Parts: sequence; structure tokens; C-alpha cells
Amino acid sequence: LQAEEYDLMAAAADLDDIEEVNANCILMANMQQASTSGTQSDSTLVYDTDGSAE
Repeated sequence: LQAEEYDLMAAAADLDDIEEVNANCILMANMQQASTSGTQSDSTLVYDTDGSAE
């Protein structure tokens, strides 16, 4: 391999790693938001006059 080709392959591998980390960060942020919003919606239940939650 030429040095330029090796550098390009190394850069492509780095980019794959960065994309994977970004995807994991987005996934974790979505999970955190889902767990937070789930907690919030649990505390904002609407009760009917008979006491049952909607």
C-alpha cells in the first residue's frame, strides 16, 4: 500500500468509530429522555370523578 492509501484507510476507520460513538450517544440521550418523560407522565395522571386514573 502507498502511504496515502494507508492514511485514507486509517481515516475511514476513525470515521467509522466516530459514527458509532455518535450513534451510541444519540441512543443513550433518547433512552434518558424516554425514562425522564415516562416519569413525568406518570406524575401527571388525570383522575376521573370516580378516582380512576386516565
